[in-house]
Amino acid sequence: MTTRPLVTILDDEPAVRAMLSAALEEAGFRTRGFGRATEFEAALQTMSPDICLVDLSLPDRDGLSLVHRLALEKGATVIIISGRAQVQDRVTGLELGADDYIIKPFDPTEVVARVRARLRRDRPAHEAAQTASFNGWTAHFDRFTLEDSEGRETAFSHAEGEVLRLFLERPNRLVSRALMQEVLGGAAGESFDRAMDVRISRLRTKLREDPKNPRLIKTIYGAGYIFLGDVSWR
Repeated sequence: MTTRPLVTILDDEPAVRAMLSAALEEAGFRTRGFGRATEFEAALQTMSPDICLVDLSLPDRDGLSLVHRLALEKGATVIIISGRAQVQDRVTGLELGADDYIIKPFDPTEVVARVRARLRRDRPAHEAAQTASFNGWTAHFDRFTLEDSEGRETAFSHAEGEVLRLFLERPNRLVSRALMQEVLGGAAGESFDRAMDVRISRLRTKLREDPKNPRLIKTIYGAGYIFLGDVSWR
């Protein structure tokens, strides 16, 4: 029997945790709720959630720093749920590695829909190749690292990995902004474009690209990007 996906809910409001748990469990998910970041981080030692719902206003920890750690160190899929509605807050959350951003107040059915959408995009390991080699690099999507020709590894976040996989699955082809939005999800607009720019800039840095003349990820102004390279999957 297939195990139901686990969704963790980190929010200091018991009513919010109860509401989300009820909606998600009715939709077929397992849930675990936490009111403080410390207890959530302790629980991560013995569990591997499929989706992490994270509020930014926590009593014992800055939510944004936790989002960054979850995305970079754990490779977790993170959806921020926050009352902070400013564009800059949304941009910052996405830049730090969050996969989606939902503003309070919200309809629980919207959260369920977003969770389902994320799980459809995050293909299981047995359905998707997890290692790609290109131009002296090896991308390990099972452990979220880039390995150079000398065996040195650099970590990348889950969100950066989504963008990298998108490029590596379409080498030498135009990847438009519209395609990125369609495949990666999220509302089109300034915050999405800014988040993509930041993720691509970070990938170029990790690939040791010259920012003025990148060899691998080329910007096609007004159209999108092209990844130039020969890619081998296994």
